Amino acid sequence: MTSQNISSATDSTFCILFVTGRLAESSLREVVSGIADRLQFQFEIAVPGIQVAALLHTGLLIRRLHVAPHIDRVILPGWCQGNLDELSAHFGKPFERGPKDLRDLPEYFGLGKRRQVVLDKYSIEIIGEINHATRQPLSSLLEQAHAMARHGADVIDVGCVPGEVSVRVHEIVRALRQEGLRVSIDSFDQAEVEAAVNAGAELILSCNHSNFEWVSKLQTEVVAIPDTPSDLASLDVLIEKLVLERVPFRVDPIIEPIGMGFTASLQRYMSVREKYPDVAMMMGTGNITEMTEVDSAGVSMILAAICEELGIQSVLTTQVINWCRTAVAEFDAARRLVHYAVSAQLIPKHLSSALVMLRDPNWAARTSEALQDLAGALTDSHFRIFAEQGELHLMNNQGYWRGHSPFAVFAEALKTQKNSVSAEHAFYLGYEMARAELALHLGKQYEQDAPMRWGLLGDLNASSTVATHPENP
Repeated sequence: MTSQNISSATDSTFCILFVTGRLAESSLREVVSGIADRLQFQFEIAVPGIQVAALLHTGLLIRRLHVAPHIDRVILPGWCQGNLDELSAHFGKPFERGPKDLRDLPEYFGLGKRRQVVLDKYSIEIIGEINHATRQPLSSLLEQAHAMARHGADVIDVGCVPGEVSVRVHEIVRALRQEGLRVSIDSFDQAEVEAAVNAGAELILSCNHSNFEWVSKLQTEVVAIPDTPSDLASLDVLIEKLVLERVPFRVDPIIEPIGMGFTASLQRYMSVREKYPDVAMMMGTGNITEMTEVDSAGVSMILAAICEELGIQSVLTTQVINWCRTAVAEFDAARRLVHYAVSAQLIPKHLSSALVMLRDPNWAARTSEALQDLAGALTDSHFRIFAEQGELHLMNNQGYWRGHSPFAVFAEALKTQKNSVSAEHAFYLGYEMARAELALHLGKQYEQDAPMRWGLLGDLNASSTVATHPENP
């Protein structure tokens, strides 16, 4: 019996056993329930003592799986390794591999392709900080603030300069508020903080014992921090005082840069959450994304996952240095992805490709034989360009050239062309071969005349286009 036979079965006594790991059990039950209702079959789910379904193997199933007599068929995750005939012989039941992603089960049963995941919910607030805001022209501040808001920032943080006292704080906060933006103030100076609160700032970054006496009188929400990062005892005392004075607050145990106590600071967040399960918390993710010389998207994803699992409801981030220039948009994508994954108890894979920017989520490679066959079938002089098998490929009806250098490949091709290549066409070919070379370096799918996929960067830079030569429509 194939999956199509199963989908057409209407005998309500027909029973299918689905096998999975613990992490996917609840999600699998939800998906299969809908399928079973529509196709009128019974089902059961077995979890043979393993967390992740992708780690299943037929040898393990022979030892751990129990298949009751009333089971008619067993469907395994598509990732399951081993010989299914051994399972069928051992249990006396037909076994088959289902799809690798449980969300593809409706299509597997002939009920149509899965619905696109909607990542419209999140639980983490983004506070986007404009560093050294008091030194910048107001027009530049407003432009940055609106860009951050478009990319996902819920609050705009006015970052003041330590050691300086600016008389512009009231003007800046008032202008941001007049633009309809929520505002926080990042300063330990009393004059600056009071000016910001009077102009409409709703959050003060930050409060410890050095400024508690005057900050607590403003009756504005504060970010409570320890007197020094490792001094959680001082944070406990501060929390008691804030509660006693009825000052609204959220707690930030302070995440420290890698090399300066990063792992220990993560432990502090866990300790604070364990001790105060209901208190609001914040994390300053910019301490990692700005201070670590690495593309920030993956870092933001991991930090978002930590926040989601620990119930940290807000983050403070910046996007000053070039490698995290899109940190707000990245964290916005990450917070939606981790919220969906944690809520649905799904691995965050094949849900969204927004954060896959340098490489591509899918790769459809052509074999050397396929490229050779294609080159032999061409009947016109239009150039086709491919980036496959670690090389650049250029072909038309007059030849097939391949190599690692676009200059060398192009030079060899020009030697055989019966008709001269115009300057316009040469420019087009150079542009396309440069894109093909870039795709090779990054591990991206290259398609001639088609834009490459850049994840969320493609949306942020939607105005970029690929020129198409008139001879290569």
